[in-house]
Amino acid sequence: MKSSARLLATVKSERFLTPGNPTGLTGLLTHPTPRTQLLHYYSSTLKKLSQFPEHSVYRKSTEAITKQRYDIVAAIKPEGYEEWAQRAQKLVDKHPEVFGKDADVRKVFVPAQLTEYKNPLDLEWDGKNLDLPSMEGTRMPEEKRRHRKYMDRVHANEGIDVDWENEPPLEAEQIEEIENKIGAGLIEEVIEVAEGENKLVDTIFESRSWEELEEKPPQGQWDYFTRDQHTPGTQEPPKDKN
Repeated sequence: MKSSARLLATVKSERFLTPGNPTGLTGLLTHPTPRTQLLHYYSSTLKKLSQFPEHSVYRKSTEAITKQRYDIVAAIKPEGYEEWAQRAQKLVDKHPEVFGKDADVRKVFVPAQLTEYKNPLDLEWDGKNLDLPSMEGTRMPEEKRRHRKYMDRVHANEGIDVDWENEPPLEAEQIEEIENKIGAGLIEEVIEVAEGENKLVDTIFESRSWEELEEKPPQGQWDYFTRDQHTPGTQEPPKDKN
């Protein structure tokens, strides 16, 4: 069954959803490359989680749901995907300095697949981008490392012109199938959740939440919140006085 939000945004039945069209949810527009974007976030999140200790509860729970959703999205391929993959693989093999050595478009996300998509809500009335404020204060070591790595790659690839072709779009029915299997709303909502989780992993890793507390909590501090401490687990039915 189609999402009610998507129905409100669609005037007539279409084979493909139009990027930038309203979804029926305020401020959320139809994403141009949802499959590519989700596979990118899920792959990145799983790679980051591999740095966590195996006993980490956060890693176990997040890894399980991320793998499940990755498999759902990866299994649904657009029409003409294999033909596109063959053409794209030739281009990837031709430019290892851009895409990385031994990159496989069927297994490894290629960053160039992300098309530059401008949300109309982020534009001024005359079509110009809003000037967002720059980050204040001293950058953390990890932020400096990521920025330096990014700039090194930009300078290394400067002047290299790669005519990249995005993978074919999913049909509306395929997007609906993904939405139904994941069960977390529209695919645009799923993307926002995946993006947030991908950022949260960095915060959790930086805090090293799997380590023991430096100051141990007093004994019995958390007893109040344990199950069946204040009410019995089962209640006996009232006895018949007769």
